Amino acid sequence: MKVLLAVLLCFNAGFVDAAGFVALGGLFAAHVTGNFVTIAASLAHGDTPSLTKVLALPVFAIVVLCARELSLFLARRGRDDFRILMAAKLVLLAHAALVAVQNGPFYDHDSPAAVMMGMTLVAAMALQNALHRTHLTDSPPSTVMTGTFTQVLVDIANLLRPLKGTNIPATRARLGRMSAYLAAFLFGCLAAALLYRAVGMWCLFVPTFVAVAEIFTLGPDPTPQKDKA
Repeated sequence: MKVLLAVLLCFNAGFVDAAGFVALGGLFAAHVTGNFVTIAASLAHGDTPSLTKVLALPVFAIVVLCARELSLFLARRGRDDFRILMAAKLVLLAHAALVAVQNGPFYDHDSPAAVMMGMTLVAAMALQNALHRTHLTDSPPSTVMTGTFTQVLVDIANLLRPLKGTNIPATRARLGRMSAYLAAFLFGCLAAALLYRAVGMWCLFVPTFVAVAEIFTLGPDPTPQKDKA
């Protein structure tokens, strides 16, 4: 189930990043550090950076910090913090989609509605990143694929010319997982591009539905065990 969940997370990250980039004038909602580059590019051309790009980093940081504190608070009380925060991400994605459909397309990327949509997407992806780091530590990040792509290439090279002592079955298993994560992210990007051309802002509802599927992959809500007398 963890592999399937990680695949869905990668798809959603690719979809949100591509859709947000197109709809909001180049905003990286999932790979937020990419906004450093676009802000620097704006400054290099003598332009004022978009407000959504400037706000993305502090919003992302605040949400990650708050998510960590809330996760610890819930865990201390025996609550399923992962499921609750995943549900919060679902609500954020749904809200962003509603704002997009009701107010888009955004010709002014710094309009209040555009900023609200962008920051809601950033907050959703901040939650996803925080949960991935704390609960799926054996899986690579779902929002940045450079390291995953590098590992895929290294594993291919090791299988083509294995060194002495190489664990071939383990390498093949890792290559399969990493390839699935990379393919899911790329498919998310492609799906966002095609659906944006076909249905415009309505495509933002896709991550909401995928977030529902992510929650279902967690299985039934665990029932807390009663203390024995």
